[in-house]
Amino acid sequence: MLTAEHNVDINDGKQQHSDTVNLNESDISIDISDALSEKEKVKFTVHTKSKLSIFQESEFSVTRQHEEFIWLHDRYNENEEYAGLIIPPVPPRPDFDSSRAKLQKLSDSEGSLTREEYEKMKQELEAEYLAMFKKTVSMHEVFLQRLAAHPIFRNDNNFRVFLEYKEDLSVRGKNAKEQITGFFKTLTKTADEVLLANQKETDEFFERQKQFLLTYNTKIKEATAAADKATRTQKNMIDTYIKLSSGLNTLSTTDKSDLTKYFLLLADFFEKARKLESRIQSDTDLKLSDTLRYYMRDSKAALDLMYRRSRCLADFETANKNLDRARQKNKDVQQAETTQQHIKTKFETISGKAKEELNDFKTRRVQMFRKNLIEFTELQVKHTKAQIQTIKSFIQQSETLA
Repeated sequence: MLTAEHNVDINDGKQQHSDTVNLNESDISIDISDALSEKEKVKFTVHTKSKLSIFQESEFSVTRQHEEFIWLHDRYNENEEYAGLIIPPVPPRPDFDSSRAKLQKLSDSEGSLTREEYEKMKQELEAEYLAMFKKTVSMHEVFLQRLAAHPIFRNDNNFRVFLEYKEDLSVRGKNAKEQITGFFKTLTKTADEVLLANQKETDEFFERQKQFLLTYNTKIKEATAAADKATRTQKNMIDTYIKLSSGLNTLSTTDKSDLTKYFLLLADFFEKARKLESRIQSDTDLKLSDTLRYYMRDSKAALDLMYRRSRCLADFETANKNLDRARQKNKDVQQAETTQQHIKTKFETISGKAKEELNDFKTRRVQMFRKNLIEFTELQVKHTKAQIQTIKSFIQQSETLA
């Protein structure tokens, strides 16, 4: 069984996302050097090296839980100073329930499986659990690295506290009232997004970006779902190979005819095929599915930026109308002018920052996809050659037996 508490060597097989974060090591470098999975939580050891003056030491480590990552993301998300920036997506909550449920289901069916089938399926599920754990750690790590690489986010005081404060941050989950408030905020935001989707855009750059991001986010969701479906199909194939190999081995021990040697050869072939397919699935998940999933979330963060700018544009248009009415009535003109000027400055600031952020998002996205798709293709070629060689070897051995 999977243990309730599990240490993982997360330096073995680091995920690819960190490769896309350009950290200047002379300024600050962050990694999650260790992680401990317990029954209800994961504890991440966040290790930082920095020469920035905002930190008291040049190297330090703290232990953080997922709720504290959410807390840090919320501090950025709720700060109006960052309205014109793409706030890195919060890492997904660690969820190992599905793996535990699969293992429990396997344990329940142990009596209907051969010992060999059970052990191999258990190994596959444990490997799946560990891969999910490493990916979870990686997503938390890249969130911090994205913040550290950003010239504005890295100087945030909450970021410094998160990285340097040795004690528990005493972050609690939201109570019922806060959850209801958050629910209604979500409804309001969704309604505003529908309203603002039809908003007339005054800047051609942002109109193009809005249309692109809306289409891109939809398409990348579909691509992520298709990639996940492919890896699930590969997993089913791996399980089938296990059953075939085990069944053939069983036949070889019960059948004393001349077919025994063929049964053993076929069992060996399907075992090799299983191992190859397992590597293919792992690479597809890492280089394709994870890349798509990350940018599905990152494109949503870019859309959130567009939403905040659209909200500010709507406020600016309202302020302009209020100023016109005030001038027509010759009443409260100065107050209306002050309000209009304040919102105009805010809108221009958000727009200026947003252009830089969206251009950076494009560059980062293209580089990431190019790198991982090239690596994915090279791995596919490598595995295909191995599959061809396995089939050739099987045919040659079959001919020898004949």
